[in-house]
Amino acid sequence: EPDVTIMSGLKDAVVAEGDDVTFRCQVSHENARDVEWKLQDVALQNNEMNEISVEGGKVHTLTLRKVTEQDIGTVTFRVGPHTSTA
Repeated sequence: EPDVTIMSGLKDAVVAEGDDVTFRCQVSHENARDVEWKLQDVALQNNEMNEISVEGGKVHTLTLRKVTEQDIGTVTFRVGPHTSTA
């Protein structure tokens, strides 16, 4: 299996409370496995508050809906041994 690397990492974002924010990370290969999103070291699941998706096979996106002050912190995207944070 090819080693999947991060081609373009996360960018920091500042948003107002109650708004949505989207983070994007582009990887080198489509259908990457062993992918994980975290907020403040807590693994995120796809649910009504966190929308996790893949665009075009290589761009992994995380949208945090209606953010609150509790959502302040570091967002981490991990694929295999590679990570990107914002």
